[in-house]
Amino acid sequence: MQYNYIANASVPSSSGKTIAMLDPSDGQTFDEIQRSNAADIDMAVQAARQGLVTVWSKLGAAERGRLLMRLSLKITEHAAELSAIEQRDCGKPTKQANADAAALARYFEFYAGACDKLHGETIPYLDGYSVLTWREPHGVTGHIIPWNYPMQIFGRSVGGALAAGNVCVVKPAEDACLSLLRVAQLAAEVGFPAGVLNIVTGYGHEVGDALARHPGIDHISFTGSPVVGTLITQVAAQRHCPVTLELGGKSPQIVFADADLDAAVPAIVNAIVQNAGQTCSAGSRLLIEQAIYEPLLARLGTAFEQLRVGPASMDLDLGPLIRQSQQQRVWDFLSDAQVANISMVAQGKVVDEAPESGFYQAPTLLRDVPIDHRLNQDEVFGPVLCAMSFKDEDHAVELANATQFGLVAGVWTRDGARQFRMAKNMRCGQVFINNYGAGGGVELPFGGVKSSGHGREKGFEALYGFTTLKTVAIKHG
Repeated sequence: MQYNYIANASVPSSSGKTIAMLDPSDGQTFDEIQRSNAADIDMAVQAARQGLVTVWSKLGAAERGRLLMRLSLKITEHAAELSAIEQRDCGKPTKQANADAAALARYFEFYAGACDKLHGETIPYLDGYSVLTWREPHGVTGHIIPWNYPMQIFGRSVGGALAAGNVCVVKPAEDACLSLLRVAQLAAEVGFPAGVLNIVTGYGHEVGDALARHPGIDHISFTGSPVVGTLITQVAAQRHCPVTLELGGKSPQIVFADADLDAAVPAIVNAIVQNAGQTCSAGSRLLIEQAIYEPLLARLGTAFEQLRVGPASMDLDLGPLIRQSQQQRVWDFLSDAQVANISMVAQGKVVDEAPESGFYQAPTLLRDVPIDHRLNQDEVFGPVLCAMSFKDEDHAVELANATQFGLVAGVWTRDGARQFRMAKNMRCGQVFINNYGAGGGVELPFGGVKSSGHGREKGFEALYGFTTLKTVAIKHG
């Protein structure tokens, strides 16, 4: 049985109700979390405010940085434990869970070093005046963390908020929250004051809604679907609470005839199968110049046929999807493809050892997918790659920008001038040229435009969103 973590203590929910935790690899219950409600959020917000006023706001920036660094080192010390938790909770293969634990430690390391680097400015003004600006934390920030990358998104969101001087109330996804509960315990062990980091579990429509509505929350960071992001924005707007939204994507990989295909093919495959395709920045649309359309599809088809899916513990190319409803969602998309006579180029294989009760989906490569089909417009959030051809650079840009989303784009070309033209013309938050993801560097600002959201997380840029700017004008004499 897992409890909420409020003010450095494990606390049962006020409802007394629980939610079963299912292992995606076999679909079986292995633990329970608290089904919390608005009363639990209120308790956490009060604890956070108390921690902010009495301790956290009085610490110097360098002192906050030292605490974040201690947590980074503690996470590294417990990386194997956190990885094992994430494997069972989310169905991640070992290598992915290990990478997530390492990224979590790196986020806190990065933000530990940023704490005392957040500077203000002086502004030339009238004679006899001195004008300066400084950045202040919002206060109590609310964080709604999704189930696909709990540790990574916690690190980039909560790490940035703490570095800026905020205290945090976190609502993890009900499908994947166990690693974050453990991280909160580790934070207390290294000396985080009570109330600085609080975790409240439960359903989004109960706990997430209560968090967004609570008058004691000064800023909200949300990663999830555009529909829920819209609801949170509407609720927050009623009390003029600022929000940072990361709402997913339908990201294109654009391959020109002059591309280095030996480098492009493995990156294209990894960008759709990583985390079983359950990635907001997944390269789920493949745009190929007509001259190399057939040969590149043939190479990718061979690569897809070699992919294997199985239980997390087998550490294969893909693990299971998070839950049965997500599996059904992918099935529905593939069924629509059949109805529309969209051809499948190749498909990977679910291994015989995979329990039938697990939530598995073989990675699938489709070809000639119309740009207006829902497979090219909606986020599948599964290992389904949709390929289409383009005639020239203008046509590629048109297709790439022809969705409601604008998170990431990948461009593969040796032409230096084209690289800059494409980067300029992509309507998205990040453009990766001759790579995709750049190793997931924590230093790189991350976020989107259009229905992919607004605001930025990761990197130093995130600290601006977690602060407000104050201007001070002093008249001399």
